[in-house]
Amino acid sequence: MLSELLQFLFSGLTVGAMYALAAVGFSLIYSASGVINFAQGEFIMLGGMSAALLVQAGVPLPLAITLAILVAVVAGLIVEKLAIEPAGNAEVVTLVIITIGASLTLRGLVEVFLGKGNHALPAFSGEEPIAILGATLMPQSLWVMGVTLVVVVALALFFGRTTLGKAVLATSCNKLAAQLVGVNTRFVLLLAFGLSAALGAVGGILVAPMTYTSYDAGIMMGLKGFVAAALGGLGSGVGAIVGGLLLGIVEAMTAGYISSAYKDAMPFVLILLILFFLPQGIFGKKTTDRV
Repeated sequence: MLSELLQFLFSGLTVGAMYALAAVGFSLIYSASGVINFAQGEFIMLGGMSAALLVQAGVPLPLAITLAILVAVVAGLIVEKLAIEPAGNAEVVTLVIITIGASLTLRGLVEVFLGKGNHALPAFSGEEPIAILGATLMPQSLWVMGVTLVVVVALALFFGRTTLGKAVLATSCNKLAAQLVGVNTRFVLLLAFGLSAALGAVGGILVAPMTYTSYDAGIMMGLKGFVAAALGGLGSGVGAIVGGLLLGIVEAMTAGYISSAYKDAMPFVLILLILFFLPQGIFGKKTTDRV
């Protein structure tokens, strides 16, 4: 039925937009440094947890959201300065292990200082569902999709119209050449971590009114964000958005037409298919080595 299909599609697009924000964070850092940052999920968790706790403490929602994003950005900058920068030109595997260690550290600190309890934010504009052709759409879903669209446009303008954005693109294309023309690649990497953390926090805040957030909420979201980034092509902003939306829709259709028990398994099925048949992703660049 059309209404049933639309319901699953709305659900998939909502969750997919969340995955897209996480995937853009992965792609941003990968483009700037070649590092796959597995602490991205913890930035998502930090955004949602911080905002929820601030609201519970009586802070107005807009201010709580702003402060929560700042908390995540500071965490991202600290991870880069204390964990990634000292590693210098370490091997990729070493850097991946470092980001996993940073992820475990952030999760442990949140568990110790903020507790293991579940928290939720109030819906931004009420909880009265909107009926569309027999399906229903929650107002918070519109917030998720709308803010994701705004973020995508803002990032496109940042990379296309600003000097800093072009410095990031130059670093992603050729780090050595960027350094030779005066680009501070260390600052670019720091900026990438800050932006990535902000994107993760925004995603965590947007989804917090729809589902509970807790100290371990970032584990699955981070993994699915990585799958979305790999599906679209690591390093591709467009690919991250498309990968996130596709993953969300596939999950929703699987839960609706097969069984919700298999929903969380789909990302890992997809990552295996990607590795076997399309390792560069949908929008990734094909590379060849000359010997």
